[in-house]
This record gives sequence, structure tokens and C-alpha cells, in this order.
Amino acid sequence: MTQENVSVNGSSRVPPQEIADILRERIRAGELRAGDRLPTQAELAEEFGVERGTVRQALRALQEDGLLSNVSKGSPPRIAEPAPAREEPRPTMVGLAPRLTEAFSAAHVRIDAVCLTAESLMLALSEPVRRIHEGRTRPESVDVRLLLPSRRINLAFPVPVEGRDGTDGPVHERWLIQRNAQARVLRHNLLALRATHGVDVSVSFRALPFTPPVKLYLLNGGEALIGYYMLTRREEEWESHTLEMYDALGSQSLLFPFTEREGQRERAFVEESRKWFDALWGTITTDLTLS
Repeated sequence: MTQENVSVNGSSRVPPQEIADILRERIRAGELRAGDRLPTQAELAEEFGVERGTVRQALRALQEDGLLSNVSKGSPPRIAEPAPAREEPRPTMVGLAPRLTEAFSAAHVRIDAVCLTAESLMLALSEPVRRIHEGRTRPESVDVRLLLPSRRINLAFPVPVEGRDGTDGPVHERWLIQRNAQARVLRHNLLALRATHGVDVSVSFRALPFTPPVKLYLLNGGEALIGYYMLTRREEEWESHTLEMYDALGSQSLLFPFTEREGQRERAFVEESRKWFDALWGTITTDLTLS
């Protein structure tokens, strides 16, 4: 005798998770299709031989999985439309640019970012900026807030393979020059939109007191892209010297996208990321010096 038969035959000990699993299987098998109403709580309680409270717990689990819609509206919930296929993580330079281009179709654009340097963001912004110059898009305002490591801290990476670098060593100096140059270009390209197209542009930088272990991009408050820095050992020619270092190649980091449209858990991640950034931005009062 199967567990489902036991449930139907009136077991009063069926846990909510088992009821949820049975209903999931009916949805997967097509017995319950998108748009169909579930039986009432009373009908489900009678079928499984349980109290209505047990049924409510099972339905809550299905709701959290995004399988039910029209919940708590005075009638039995319906089976939700299948969620769109989740986009696979992509390298930063592949995944960020099209997302930014889409974000710039909004009237009021807000980009918040935490990263080691501004390289990926600087390069990815070239496409939406070009579209504005071509007259294909025209936001009313663009607000960019960027958190980058302070020049005064000992970075976790990049660091030399041997010895210590500190804030006055060649590895740190190389990173600092790149950080400043990329941030200047990003700021210049965006502020130019104010003079050429009348876009209300704001670009702000603040100095992180630590090395970020991840890069995070928040687009218009409704989408979060997060990528984990992966360290690699490499050599770099710098001012007639060969620097051996452990460094992160940010442009190759895989970006995992989360949007508010994808479900409850994704919405929660976006919301928490937004709250975390706003709290961090509000705590840090030191503006970044690009010199």
C-alpha cells in the first residue's frame, strides 16, 4: 500500500510535508494544471484525514515554492503559472552589459555597486551610453553609487606571492592606479550625458574599509547580480618589473542574477541586498579620493 493510499484511507498522522509532496507530484504529473483551483481546505482535510491546520501548513509550503497563486483571497488557491526558466550564471562581461542596457530603458536609472575596481562596470556601461548618444534611449536621470576599497587599507587581494606589500608596495600601487583611472573614465562618460543630452546625472564614490569578497550590482532596485571573486596566481609586467601576485580576475567572475519577478526567494534576496547596500552606504561617510 502506498503512502498516498494510506493518506486517502484516513490516517490522521499524515504530516504537512507529505501532503505537500503528494500535491507537488499531482502538479508535476499534470493532474493539476496552471490556473486550476485546488480543492477547498475542508475537502483536502477530509481526503487526507487531517485537521485543516495541517492542510494550511502544506499549502504554505507550496506557496513558498511558488506553486500556488490567489492565496488568502477567500477562495481556494489556484495552481500558479510555471516560473520562467532561471538564467544560468554568466561571466561578468557577458552577463552585465545586457542587464545594464535594459536597466537604462527606465526613466529613472539607479545603479548601486560594490566591487574591487570599476573595470567591469565601466566597460559594460559603454553600450547603454552609446544608445543614449544615438537617441535610442533617453532616461531622465541616472544615479550611480559605487563602493570601492579605500587606498589606505591592506587589501586581501591582490597581494604579492612572496613578502608583504602594504599600501606603498608595487602590487597595491598598480591596483590603486587602475582603480582610479577606471573610476574617472566611468564618471566622465556618465557626466557627459548631462552636457550633451540634459540627463540629470549623479555619480558618487565611497571608500570601503575592507576588501569585498564578492561583487554586487543592484539595478533600479529590482535586480541583483552577485559574483564571487576567484583568486588566481599570475604574473603582470609593471614598470619594468614582473609582479607575481594572487589576484582576482573580476571580469571572469560568474554573475548570478536575481530579479523580483522570479519568485519569493529571489525577491527576498534582492530586498536584503538593497537593504545591506543602503545600510553600508549610510554607515560609510568617507568619499573616495581618485588620486
